Amino acid sequence: MTLFTDLYQSVSDDVLSAAANIKLVIFDVDGVFSDGRIYLGNNSEELKAFHTRDGYGVKALRQAGVEVAVITGRTSAIVQQRMQSLTIPYIYQGQENKLAAFGELQQKLQLTPSQIAYMGDDLPDWAVMQHCGLSVAVKDAHPYLRRYAALCTSLPGGFGAVRELCDLILISQGAFGSFDGSSS
Repeated sequence: MTLFTDLYQSVSDDVLSAAANIKLVIFDVDGVFSDGRIYLGNNSEELKAFHTRDGYGVKALRQAGVEVAVITGRTSAIVQQRMQSLTIPYIYQGQENKLAAFGELQQKLQLTPSQIAYMGDDLPDWAVMQHCGLSVAVKDAHPYLRRYAALCTSLPGGFGAVRELCDLILISQGAFGSFDGSSS
């Protein structure tokens, strides 16, 4: 039994092994960092909610030497602001073809597919997920992703799913609990 099992859920040895090999985690944004809902105000302002525990997990990953990126189909100033506050260096917004951004990242960082994890929630994420060493769907993802992803989180998007994946990688790489910074 691993610490991850105690904290979240039981995972296969294959998933633990894949997580131990990850050097880059790519996240979708809407439905992963957020609950997928977009709040629009009377003056066209857009609001999203982000979980601070997810932020802590991202920062802990980066401190442990794991790169982090986001690839999202939408473009939003809120997303840019939040990802910059988490010091995420690779922010790809407005990506209708997420696989192209994935290829650019893979080439830029000189990584093999087995060194990359991707977390998504809907069908546009599947093209990238099937090219990664660890494909992860959030608990409330589209049923197709939940069926075919290597791992489905026990937590839904926007409610700690990002942190769950971060903790899995940190635990599998022996770096869990070594970060003492803030969640921003």
